Amino acid sequence: MGYLINGVEVEADEEGFLLEPDYSEDAVRAIAQAEGIELTDDHWTVVAYLRERFQEDGHTPNFRNMVKDFDESHPSGRNGRTATAPCRLCATAGTLLSDFHEL
Repeated sequence: MGYLINGVEVEADEEGFLLEPDYSEDAVRAIAQAEGIELTDDHWTVVAYLRERFQEDGHTPNFRNMVKDFDESHPSGRNGRTATAPCRLCATAGTLLSDFHEL
């Protein structure tokens, strides 16, 4: 399995996670398209958050810390729901997949 990003086939494992990180917005769009996800501003907010945490901490946040951070700094406009969890769209090798569609 893999993704076509800017005309280049990028390898992914059997679950669809990139084998090498690609931090481009084109990678996010290609993965979202393959997953049937229409990206919204909420998706991009989560992608930016995950990338920032990864850059600062060297890993994505655990679910509890992510929800806490979003509760404190990203007011929820979705009936009191915050982001659900890290996902493939942050384009970090080995990142957790979640039900990102539900934002």
